[in-house]
Amino acid sequence: MNKKKFKNILVVLGGESGERAVSLESGRACIKALKKKGYKIQTFDPKLNNYNLIKKNRVDVIFNALHGRDGEDGVAQSYFEYLKIPYTHSGVISSFNAMNKIFSKEIFIKNKIKTPKYFSIKKLNFKKNIIGKQIREKKLKFPIVVKPVNEGSSLGVKISKNKQKLIKSTEDLFKKYNELIFEEYIGGQEIQVAVINGNSLGAIELVPKRLFYDYKAKYTRKAKTKHIMPARLAKKKYFEVLKIAKKAHRVLNCRGVTRSDFKFYNNNFYLLEINTQPGMTSLSLVPEIANFKGLSFENLVEKILLDASINR
Repeated sequence: MNKKKFKNILVVLGGESGERAVSLESGRACIKALKKKGYKIQTFDPKLNNYNLIKKNRVDVIFNALHGRDGEDGVAQSYFEYLKIPYTHSGVISSFNAMNKIFSKEIFIKNKIKTPKYFSIKKLNFKKNIIGKQIREKKLKFPIVVKPVNEGSSLGVKISKNKQKLIKSTEDLFKKYNELIFEEYIGGQEIQVAVINGNSLGAIELVPKRLFYDYKAKYTRKAKTKHIMPARLAKKKYFEVLKIAKKAHRVLNCRGVTRSDFKFYNNNFYLLEINTQPGMTSLSLVPEIANFKGLSFENLVEKILLDASINR
């Protein structure tokens, strides 16, 4: 797409997911960046308006700044496709597969990308004895992580050190969610990799003061998560994780920018998940990685914008 065709930008932000506040912050930061680049900006919040109210003749491109359910799981993307307006980030199927932790893990395994051992349980099938049975069958060891199948920003993630605590966490989560995924907790270094337009940008290491890199660690300054850029890895291992993230981006058929979350343990990288709508706040990792590589926030946002298209 030619830059000249993108005069009128519609930034979609907010939404109704548990990540609404983060999306609003990401959206505002991107709006500021695009205005500095000379683009005309309109805004749209799906919580306040129906997608059908978007006036196609006044919009050249949609910049998707949504996070979480309905924003990065293919729902918003399906509306953009219906409207036939070019949009940023990944398409309908890629977004759905990446957001669904079971589908993405199956794709990782099929493509020989290491990921923690796991099983899933639906609410309608839940009985206390099923957890012990699945743990034995899948040969999982404690601690075990339990989380919703399709949430983002570590919402609803719980780590249990024994079966009793795991059952309690499961019962609590089933009050809100219909399906949960259980995976073996992997220790080691937290490594996150940014990929943009199919190329790995860099890898950052996180040292959270909390138990793990949860919602508070991601979005509150008080949590004081330590960011180390570049990640403390041997040169060979650093390039290995960049290669794996690039492969994950490709096999899920992602577009624009993604962030892959890894654990590095016993000389192996384990891919936890891939984020198709990574945060663009002042505490976000992709802008930090980009800045280290000499790509300013304004240029990063424009780079994402210029990759926009339909039928992604």
